[in-house]
Amino acid sequence: MSSSVAPSPAARRAFDWRLRFGLLSLVWGFSFLFMKVGTESFAPFQVTLGRLVFGTAVVAVAMAVKRERLPRGTWTWVHLAVAGFLLNALPFSLFAFSELTIPSSLAGICNATSPLWGMALSLVALSEDRPTRRRVAGLGIGFLGVLTVLGVWQGFHGLDVTGTALALLASLSYPVGWIYVRRTLAGSRHSHLSLTGAQLGLATVQLAAVTPLFTSMPADFPVVPLLAVAALGILGTGLAFLIQYDLVAEVGPTTAQMVTYFTPVIATAAGVALLGESLSWSTPVGAAIVLAGAALTQARPGAATGTAEPVRRTRERDKATTQARTPADT
Repeated sequence: MSSSVAPSPAARRAFDWRLRFGLLSLVWGFSFLFMKVGTESFAPFQVTLGRLVFGTAVVAVAMAVKRERLPRGTWTWVHLAVAGFLLNALPFSLFAFSELTIPSSLAGICNATSPLWGMALSLVALSEDRPTRRRVAGLGIGFLGVLTVLGVWQGFHGLDVTGTALALLASLSYPVGWIYVRRTLAGSRHSHLSLTGAQLGLATVQLAAVTPLFTSMPADFPVVPLLAVAALGILGTGLAFLIQYDLVAEVGPTTAQMVTYFTPVIATAAGVALLGESLSWSTPVGAAIVLAGAALTQARPGAATGTAEPVRRTRERDKATTQARTPADT
C-alpha cells in the first residue's frame, strides 16, 4: 500500500510526535472504559455499530479533505469486506460482549496478547517470519503472563471464563486479519487511508445488518453511555487511526507500534480509578510479564548482527505490515 506524505517539519514542531504518541496511548487505553460504560445501557452489537458509524465518519471526513477516492476493483472490495470483519466488526463486538462480565482493565490486558498470537500465527502462515530463540522465549513468557493474569493456580477462581475467552478471541482476530491483509492487499496501489475508509464502511454495513436481528431499538438514550459510544468511535477508532497513520509516516512503524505496550497500563489505571474495578496482585504482575513477552516476540532477525540487508528487509516487511493494519487494535 502507498503511504501518505510525511507531515512538514513545521507541523511536526507544532505537535511533537511524542505528544501524539501519548495521545494515542490514552485514546486506546480509555477505549475499554468507553466500551464498559456503553454496554451499561446499550447491547454490545449496538455499541459496536455506534463505534463504527462514528469512526467511519471521521475517516470519511479525512478522505474528503485529502480528496481521496474509494478503491476500485471487485476483488479489492471482497478482501476489504473480509478484513473489515476480522479487524473491526468481529473483535470490536467480542470485546463489547466480554465487558458485560469482565472488568475493562482485564479486557485491556487481553488486548495486549495480540502480538503473541501474531507471532505464533506468522510462524505458520508467513514464510518470511523465522523463529528465533528470543522470539520463541517471548512467546512462552507472554503466555505465562496470561496464565498469571488469569490466576490459573487458583483454578480461575472469581474469573468469568466466558468473558475472558471472548476478549482473548478478539485479540486473536487482529493478527488473523493482519495476515490476511498482507496476503491480499499489501501490494495495492490504493492509499492506506482509502483502503481503511472502505474497510470501516464495510464493517459498519456488516454490523448494521446483524444488529437488528439480535437487538431491539433502545427505549432511551442516556447521555453518558451515548457520549461513551461516540468517544469510542470518534477518538478510539477514527482519530486513533489518523494519529497512528501520521506517526508511522514520521517515525516509522516500529516506534509507532510501541503504543501497544502502554495501552493495557492506561486501561487498567482508568478502570481502577474511574470505574472502581478491583485489582489483585496477579493482574499487574501478569500484565508486565505479557508485555515483556510481547516485546521479545517483536525482536527481528538481523537486529543484533549488524548486517544491513536483514535490517533493510525487516523494515520493509514491518512497514508493509503496519500499513496493512487498521485503526484501533483495541
